[in-house]
Amino acid sequence: MTTAKPIIYLSIIEDNQFIRSGWEAILRNVPEFSIVGSFESCEDAFSTTAIEESDVILMDIKLPGISGIEGVRHVHKLHPKIAVIMCSVYDDDTHVFDAICAGAVGYLLKKASSEEIIKAIHDAVNGGSPMTPTIARKVIASFQPKERKSNQIQEELTEREQEVLTKMAQGKSYATIANELSISIDGVRFHIRNIYLKLQVHSRAEAIAEGLKQRIISPPR
Repeated sequence: MTTAKPIIYLSIIEDNQFIRSGWEAILRNVPEFSIVGSFESCEDAFSTTAIEESDVILMDIKLPGISGIEGVRHVHKLHPKIAVIMCSVYDDDTHVFDAICAGAVGYLLKKASSEEIIKAIHDAVNGGSPMTPTIARKVIASFQPKERKSNQIQEELTEREQEVLTKMAQGKSYATIANELSISIDGVRFHIRNIYLKLQVHSRAEAIAEGLKQRIISPPR
């Protein structure tokens, strides 16, 4: 006698109707999958109980209103056990690391095949971190030592710079960081410029990744 597989409850947040319908068609063909909600925006999704009933959420990054990055941060804060897989056309470092730092467990490109999407959902439920291979290579590369020029000596971050970097990793805006640290927004920009210079990075995502790799900051909770 075959034992039935546990049902995996899914939600979809994707503003493109054709992509959303395509995902629905793929997932409905898997016996152990049950779609509890399909939405074109985070606002629509968060106004229902579907999110809290979900085991896995497939979420786009570029959404009308609340972005996918803010959306995954919201879900991770209120429902940390829900696995969010970002599905995007973007494969640049900034989007990838912003999504992961916000709480996404996986990152797929929208060109992923049906089999890859189904496998990613199973992996996420089983504690894995499913990623399109090119995305996985970016993440791995970010933790590998970077070649530095001989005349470039990495300096340690000051205590204030570490505080700013920590709050950046928490997804906080310049204004919020300034308010919480009782400094001006220009002061925040000054510290961030120093952080970029010392870590030899060029974006928030790269600074966060480098800070995590060097254990200057802890992963955001």
